[in-house]
Amino acid sequence: MTTAVYELGHLDALEAESVHVFREVAAEFERPVLLFSGGKDSIVMLHLAEKAFWPARIPFPVMHVDTGHNFPEVLEYRDRRVAEMGVQLVIASVQESIDSGRVREQRGPRASRNPLQTVTLLDAIEKYGFDAAFGGARRDEEKARAKERVFSFRDEFGQWDPKNQRPELWSLYNGRHARGEHIRVFPLSNWTELDIWQYIGRERIPLPSIYFAHRRTLVARDGMLLWPCAHLPLLDGEQTLEATVRYRTVGDVTCTGAVESTASTVEDIVAEVAATRLTERGATRADDRASEAAMEDRKREGYF
Repeated sequence: MTTAVYELGHLDALEAESVHVFREVAAEFERPVLLFSGGKDSIVMLHLAEKAFWPARIPFPVMHVDTGHNFPEVLEYRDRRVAEMGVQLVIASVQESIDSGRVREQRGPRASRNPLQTVTLLDAIEKYGFDAAFGGARRDEEKARAKERVFSFRDEFGQWDPKNQRPELWSLYNGRHARGEHIRVFPLSNWTELDIWQYIGRERIPLPSIYFAHRRTLVARDGMLLWPCAHLPLLDGEQTLEATVRYRTVGDVTCTGAVESTASTVEDIVAEVAATRLTERGATRADDRASEAAMEDRKREGYF
C-alpha cells in the first residue's frame, strides 16, 4: 500500500502561516488595522490579507502613518492600490501631531521625522480603538525585531517589553488583552528579504518603480546615497551626483538610502539579494545607525 505524502513548498508554507495569522486575528479581535506604507513588505502583507478573506473584502481598514516626507512614487502607489482593492484608508499625519504640539520636530541637517511616527501611531490606535495592528516587520531585518513574537503584546502606553512576551508553542497565539492594551501582529515574521522577493515574483505583485533600477540624482552623505529634495537640502560643500540605483527598503526620504544596482526586474533583484551579505536596513537606513540599540529603544516606546 502506497501512502501519499503531501508537502508544501517553502513559499506555500510561509503563505499558509501568514494567512492563518490573518484569519486568527479576524476571529479574535474586534477592531484590527493593517499598517500600510506602500513599501514592499506591507504590499505583500496586503496581498496575503486579500488571499485570506477572498472572495470577501478585507474586513479591516489599512492605515498609513504619514511623515509628510515620503517618496512620491510610493504615495502614488499607495493611493492607487487602496482604490483598486476598495479598502478603507486611514491616514495618521505626523504633521498634524507637530501642529497640535504632540511632538516637536527635530531641526538640523540630519533631522528626520521618522522617530516622530511613534506618537502619531499610538494616538491613532487610541482614537480609532484599534485592538490589533498588523505590521510588516520581519525577524531577519534587525536584531530587535528578531526578538518579536508573531503576536506582540503592548501595554496601555503602547510600550513593548521584550522580557514580557508570550510563548507561541505550536503556533498557538494568545491575543488576550485588557482595555487600552493592544497587540501588534507580524504575519511576515518568519519571512526573509529573499522570500519576499521570490513571492513577489511568483505572485506577480506590482510594486512602486522606486524598487527597480533607475537613474537618480543623489547626494553621498554619511556613507549613504540620499535623494536631495525639499525635505533633504544639500549641506555646504555637498554636490549631487547621478547614479543608477534602486531602493531595498522605503521609509522617510531623510533617512532612507539607495543602493547602486542595475537590477530592473524581480528576477534580477532575487539574484542580487541572494548574493548580498548586508541586511536591507543595516545598509540603507540612517535611523537604525543612531545607536547600537536604536530600533529596540524606539520599539520599547511603541514604534512599529
